[in-house]
Amino acid sequence: MRIATWNVNSITVRLPRLLAWLESTGTDVLCVQELKCAPEAVPEAALRDLGYESAVNAAGRWNGVAVFSRVGLSDVRPGLPGGPAYDGAVEPRAISAVCGGVRVWSVYVPNGREVGHPHYAYKLEWLAALRDAVAADAAGEAPFAVLGDFNIAPEDTDVYDITAFEGATHITPAERAALTELQRTGLSDLMPRPLKYDRPFTYWDYRQLCFPKNRGMRIDLVYANAAFRGAVKDAYVDREERKGKGASDHAPVVVDLDR
Repeated sequence: MRIATWNVNSITVRLPRLLAWLESTGTDVLCVQELKCAPEAVPEAALRDLGYESAVNAAGRWNGVAVFSRVGLSDVRPGLPGGPAYDGAVEPRAISAVCGGVRVWSVYVPNGREVGHPHYAYKLEWLAALRDAVAADAAGEAPFAVLGDFNIAPEDTDVYDITAFEGATHITPAERAALTELQRTGLSDLMPRPLKYDRPFTYWDYRQLCFPKNRGMRIDLVYANAAFRGAVKDAYVDREERKGKGASDHAPVVVDLDR
C-alpha cells in the first residue's frame, strides 16, 4: 500500500498535476492539505474516474483537508475533537478515515504567523487538542498515522539555515515541545529519504529562487505508531513534483507499506 501526504496549495490550481501524479505513482491513499475551495468544488468526479473515494473537510477559500483512497474509505471523522476556534470560527484543518485497514489523519496545523501573535497561541492549543484526539489510536495495535503539513521543523537540520529563522515561528521550543508531546502518545517521526541533496526538505518558498537553491524546510511530516512503522518498506520526498510550472510550494511525502 502506498500512502502519501501533500499540501497542494489549491486543489483547483493543482488539479492537472494532482491527477497525473496519482495515476503515475499508483498512490493508494493521499492525504491532502490546503484545498482552498468549497466542498462542492472538490473534483470528486475526476478522482472517482481514477478509482478514488473522497472524504473532505473544507469551507471555502482557505485551509481545507481531504483523504482520497482507492483501497476503501470508512469511519470518516471530519474535524478535530476539542479543537479551538480562531476568530470565532472552527477551521477545516483535520479529517481522519480508515483506508485499507489503516487509520490516517490528514492535518493542516495552523501557521502561527508570529511569536506572540494570537495565531501562535491558537497553533499551540490546536496541537494540544490533536495530541488528545489521537492518543487512543496511537497506542492501539492497528496501524495508524497522522500525516500533513505541521508547519514545524522538528530539528535545526530540518531548515536550510537555522540562523535565517531566528525569532520566527516553525522552530520555537514551544512548537517543538508540542511535537514531543504528540510522540508521547506512541507516535514517532517517520523520516523520509531525499531524492536529492542530504536533507529531505518538503517545502520551498516560491520567492528568491528558494527551490533551485534548495533553501527548504521539512515541515510535511508523518507521525506513525508501532504497527504502521513495522510495515514501512520505504519513505521518500517526491522532490520531482516540486519542479516546473504550476507546482505547489510543497512536495509529496510518500510511504510504502508492506501490506
